[in-house]
Amino acid sequence: MFTLLIILTVLLYSVSALLQYQKLLKKTDRALNSLPLSPAIFEHRLASKLCGLLAITLHTFVLHKTLHLDSGINLSLFTTGSLVSWLVALVLIISSLRQKVDNLFIAVFPMAALLILLEAVFPHPEPRPYALGVISHILLSILSYSIFTLAAFQAVLLYKQDLTLKRNLSDSFLNSLPPLQTMERLLFEMLWTGFILLSASLISGFLFVDDILNQHMAHKSVLSIISWAIFAILLAGRVFWGWRGHKAIYWTIGGFISLMLGFFGSKLVLEIFLHSPS
Repeated sequence: MFTLLIILTVLLYSVSALLQYQKLLKKTDRALNSLPLSPAIFEHRLASKLCGLLAITLHTFVLHKTLHLDSGINLSLFTTGSLVSWLVALVLIISSLRQKVDNLFIAVFPMAALLILLEAVFPHPEPRPYALGVISHILLSILSYSIFTLAAFQAVLLYKQDLTLKRNLSDSFLNSLPPLQTMERLLFEMLWTGFILLSASLISGFLFVDDILNQHMAHKSVLSIISWAIFAILLAGRVFWGWRGHKAIYWTIGGFISLMLGFFGSKLVLEIFLHSPS
C-alpha cells in the first residue's frame, strides 16, 4: 500500500510538470501564429495545479510515514531532501495563486518526484530521538533552506531573463515569466523570508544543540554562519546602496551554495561514503 502511495505521488508530480510544459508549448505556438489564447490553455493550468496539489497532499502522507518511526525521527539525506522538496513545492503552488510562477512546476515537481524515489530506494541510518528544542532548530533550518532553494531558482531565472533582454533574444519559457522588476521583487521577498528563518535557526541551534563537535555539526555551523553573513551583506546592500541585477544574483547563488554544502554536503559524506549517522 505504501509503495502504491509513492508511485501515485511520483506520477502526479510528473503529470503536473508535463501539463505545465504542454501549456507552455501551446501558448508559444499561439503567440507565434498571433492567435488568441484558447480556453484549453487555462484548463491545462487548472489541471496542472490540481495534479500538483494532489501530489503535495500525498507527499505529506509519505513524509509522515518515513519521518516518524518508532525509534525516533528519520532525518537521513534523502528523507530530508524529500521534506525540503515538499516544502519548496508547497510554497511554489501557494505563490502561483498570486504570481505567474507556474512554469517553475517544470523544474521543481520532477525534483520532488526524484527525491521521493531516492528516499524509497536508499537505506536509512538508524533514526534518533530529538529534544523539542532541537526539533524546532531542525524545522527552522529546513524551512530556511527550502525558501533559499526557491530563491536560487529565482536568481537563475532572473539571470537568464536579464541576459535574454540585453541580447534581444527570444525564449518562450523566459518570455512567459513576469516582468524583470517583478521577478527581482519576488527574489528579495524570498531572501528576506529565508534570512529571518535562517537567523532563527542559528539562534535556536546555539541555544538547544549541545556538544556540536561530537555531533559532526561544527562544519555545518560554520558554513551556515558564512551563508548568513553573505545574505546579510546582500540585503544590507539592497537597503543602503540599492544592489540589484547581477550583483544580487551572484550573492544569492554564493550564499545558497555555502548553505547547501553545510546542509547536505556533510550528510552525503557521512551517510553515503562513511556510512555514519549525521
